[in-house]
Amino acid sequence: MTSRNPRQRRLSRATAALSGRKRGAQPKVVALGGGMGLSASLTALRRITGDLTAVVTVADDGGSSGRLREELGVLPPGDLRKALAALCGDDEWGQTWARVIQHRFESKGDLHEHAVGNLLIVALWEQLGDHVQALDLVGKLLGAHGRVLPMSAVPLELQALVRGHDPRRPDETVTVRGQATVALTPGEVQSVHVVPADPPAVPEAVAAVLDADWVVLGPGSWFSSVIPHLLVPELLDALVTTKARKVLSLNLAPQPGETEGFSPQRHLEVLGRHAPKLAMDVVLADEAAVPDRESLADAAQRLGAAVELAPVASPDGVPIHDPELLAAAYDRIFRMHGRIGPWR
Repeated sequence: MTSRNPRQRRLSRATAALSGRKRGAQPKVVALGGGMGLSASLTALRRITGDLTAVVTVADDGGSSGRLREELGVLPPGDLRKALAALCGDDEWGQTWARVIQHRFESKGDLHEHAVGNLLIVALWEQLGDHVQALDLVGKLLGAHGRVLPMSAVPLELQALVRGHDPRRPDETVTVRGQATVALTPGEVQSVHVVPADPPAVPEAVAAVLDADWVVLGPGSWFSSVIPHLLVPELLDALVTTKARKVLSLNLAPQPGETEGFSPQRHLEVLGRHAPKLAMDVVLADEAAVPDRESLADAAQRLGAAVELAPVASPDGVPIHDPELLAAAYDRIFRMHGRIGPWR
């Protein structure tokens, strides 16, 4: 018999628990974020609920998304595409379409590095003239297990106040512009804001948050994918006033650049500074990524939250979330920490 390490045994138990979950007992869940962090949450959450909505940041200005945004004046489609791919099923249809929309062209011309899904989404926006209707149509084509919505109806520019951006002037604070630049900035990010300063939220995204049983924020690039949702006033108001319970899902490690050297509790502190009225119910962290559990518990308490530690990282040691383990952790949180009514 082949021996398995403790994390592999937990993965096996998590898979067994999820496979035995009763049909019909499904919470309404809204997940907010962007990039690979949101994709990790969605890949996990679609395993435990069929009522799932992703609300995605629209501040990306790099790569294919940045080029389309600059040339056509559209919302950056890249994070929306990644969310749709994450919601594709594990069957042949879902995985084929996930690969297709993630496929990038390689050429010496203008199509180089453009993603097929980005072009498809933008084409439907131009055809239909409606962001939400177009994304719903793409989701229907893919057989997506959930809905994808942009957080704002206009493309946003992310700006950060960074101390020590120039290592020769470590005490100087400067403004760094653009999500792609902020994500990799040297120095210490003090705060972020968006331009325009009062962007309109997508009404369907606000409605989804207000109608949810659970809202999941994170994991993801803290300043460039997670906190931007709190900078859209109507969306923040919905997060503050919703009756849904809220879980904050922490990263497995600090991100080089924008959160380099951050402790888990520091992530909570900067989030609290950006949205002091926002309370959370649960903070989820990988048990191996928290060296000081008492300090994390204190920081979580200041947000009104309890800490749940669980093995959610890939068992092979790569610092990425394992979908089955993360799904099991979310499922346990949803069941243990109460709900606002029967799952619908």
